[in-house]
Amino acid sequence: MSDNNIVVPTMAEMMAEGKQPEVLFWVGCAGSFDDRAKKITKAFVKILNRATISFAVLGTEESCTGDPAKRSGNEFLFQMQAMTNIEVMNAYEIKKIVTACPHCFNTLKNEYPELGGKYEVVHHTQFLKSLLDDGRLTIEGGQFKGKRITFHDPCYLGRANQVYEAPRDLIQKLDAELVEMKRSRANGLCCGAGGAQMFKEPEKGTKDINVERTEDALDTTPEIIAAGCPFCNTMLTDGIKFKEKENSVKVMDIAELIANAQDL
Repeated sequence: MSDNNIVVPTMAEMMAEGKQPEVLFWVGCAGSFDDRAKKITKAFVKILNRATISFAVLGTEESCTGDPAKRSGNEFLFQMQAMTNIEVMNAYEIKKIVTACPHCFNTLKNEYPELGGKYEVVHHTQFLKSLLDDGRLTIEGGQFKGKRITFHDPCYLGRANQVYEAPRDLIQKLDAELVEMKRSRANGLCCGAGGAQMFKEPEKGTKDINVERTEDALDTTPEIIAAGCPFCNTMLTDGIKFKEKENSVKVMDIAELIANAQDL
């Protein structure tokens, strides 16, 4: 697959050449099918290409990790989906996985091992930080210098897996002004999409959760709300539209910030 010189090899192609990539990029359902999340996928791939990282995707051999099925109570479907993916990955002798979706990250990291899928799993913000730390990637602040950016902690990245610093370190590397919401880190508020809520209408109440969370973000008077999860991105974007702020506040994934800073 290629798009504007984006090179994305599949594991099948790699194996045919007798190569094993350094890392498997797990794209996830959102990153594959959601038009907004596809931009995050492309941004991340551009960074991997720029840093000359040897990576591959499963392509059509990748299917849903089973997170929505499990969270909504269908354990049987979850195990069927997980076993299918584990068989594919074990056949390819996958060792390390990077994903831009905290739901996939949490499920692959914490729930696949007991089903026989044992891998080193990292979130894309952790991976990008390691590339910077190792000198394999450099970023200049550029267009984000001095911009007010607030970061929304995804539940499955933050509270479920205690990954708080990697995304914030990356924002600060952009020479941006990181402004924290009142509820952040371990006290962060869900965007409203977790637990398969992404796929159903909200229940009756006085205010949607994503609007409440967007208000938290807007209280920091940000120019950009940074996210690290495609679900959060959707919910916060909807919140910004509800507040009619889409002309003044952008919602961007950390990978997009870095790709844009690099003019990729």
